[in-house]
Amino acid sequence: MRMKDRVALVTGAGGPMGMAVAKRFAEEGASLVITDISATRLAEGERAVAEAAGSADKVVALRTNAMVRGELEDLVAAGREKFGSIQILANIVGGYQGQHYDGPADLVHMTEARWDATMQINLKPGFHLVQLLAPAMLEDGYGKILNISSINFAGEAGSADYGAAKAGVASLTRTLAMELAPHVNVNAIAPGIIRTRVLAMLGPENAEIYRERSLLKRLGEPTDIANTALFLCSEEGAYITGEILPVSGGIWPSL
Repeated sequence: MRMKDRVALVTGAGGPMGMAVAKRFAEEGASLVITDISATRLAEGERAVAEAAGSADKVVALRTNAMVRGELEDLVAAGREKFGSIQILANIVGGYQGQHYDGPADLVHMTEARWDATMQINLKPGFHLVQLLAPAMLEDGYGKILNISSINFAGEAGSADYGAAKAGVASLTRTLAMELAPHVNVNAIAPGIIRTRVLAMLGPENAEIYRERSLLKRLGEPTDIANTALFLCSEEGAYITGEILPVSGGIWPSL
């Protein structure tokens, strides 16, 4: 088992991508500390991860707003109380905050509220969690940090806020890889269009456009991200750090 005796903290674990990552880690022997802003989704994630792990005793689940440092401090404390050290951070939470998504998408007419909300949800959780977890990783001489960027960091009309935020995640990833070397690996996945709640926000016509742009002629599944996350956060990815790995079905080279 590729994650036997490891402890991983996964944010956004009530969503399709975060839940898939947490389940995949559990299948490979990890104990999980999971969180989501939705208590309902988190309960679903907790059940799924416990089933994958074969025991509810291998899961700590705590509802948090990942942009609030105090709530993340409670999450980390609960994980350490149960399992001891936390060696792996999979910072999956991100995307758009739904209440700010409606309205003009072009930068000239975009509301400041949407811009600020997108920056916060994509950048602030990682900022807090790195400060809470990385010192112990450095002290222990071991750690894995995984962020979620996006192929949109290259820029795309109608999503200036999202692209800029995900470019920030990519830059943060590279910077952290340098600052935490040589014992902590820091990487990011840059997904294409994955079957998550964002797909419903795009609508069927836009989803079909992305499917056609994919060289594989399909949309991504949460398991595609989970399998890549497992590789990067296990010893199989031990010689990889500071990288932004596109998982886009070939959309990335077609940009």
